[in-house]
Amino acid sequence: MEELKRRPLQGVLNILSFNRHFYVIGLLVLAFIIASQIVFSWSVPLLWIIIIAFTYGLIMPLIISAYVYDFSGYYDFKWLKHLGLTDSESNQMININAGFDETSFIIKEHFPNSNLKVFDFYNSERHTEPAIIRARKVSLVYPNTQQIKSDKIPLEDASIDAIFLLSAVHEIRKHEEKIQFLKECHRICKPTGKVIMVEHLRDVPNFFAFSIGFTHFFSRQIWKTAFNSAGFTSFTETKFTPFMSIFKSAP
Repeated sequence: MEELKRRPLQGVLNILSFNRHFYVIGLLVLAFIIASQIVFSWSVPLLWIIIIAFTYGLIMPLIISAYVYDFSGYYDFKWLKHLGLTDSESNQMININAGFDETSFIIKEHFPNSNLKVFDFYNSERHTEPAIIRARKVSLVYPNTQQIKSDKIPLEDASIDAIFLLSAVHEIRKHEEKIQFLKECHRICKPTGKVIMVEHLRDVPNFFAFSIGFTHFFSRQIWKTAFNSAGFTSFTETKFTPFMSIFKSAP
């Protein structure tokens, strides 16, 4: 399938493109600081500390993103083999994104016999970060992708075998909205079904990777609390690189 072909370094190029406002602002601030030192002749050692800190903050996220998204094999989806998912004509699967979909075609390739539906919960009023707005403009759209609200998934109770939430749910910033969304996932999930969520975490490795940008993510405890509040009885984590976690939950 043509849709499955990824360009070299596509992951890091996406990060750079979608978050270019941070890089423009960062470089402008750094240029202003350097200019102010030339004019006012303040401490040169302090200037170098600031330059090193800014350089680290701008470059390290790109290095880690290249590692995670371009060199770790994440988009090979071989990690799915360890999650106990099956492929059959009776299987009902859904993939839910926040307006940027790089995974639906890959999921379908790995589960060709299963029935896959795709939903997009992006809300322009609630989900306002510039990165996701830019990402939507270049995202592939899986056939018959349906726009939904985060508090209502238009499917019957206990009808789905597998729900994929791949680097998407952190775009729901409010905790109560996350819980309501996960309650809907719980409602439509079969008793034997699974929710597969992939997320960066607000933890030490991601702090060193993304510095202040790690606040865009949520901690493991916040996710565990949200899943428990939504009614899920299990919540297990597998690390995929030190910077990304794969969570599996069941009703």
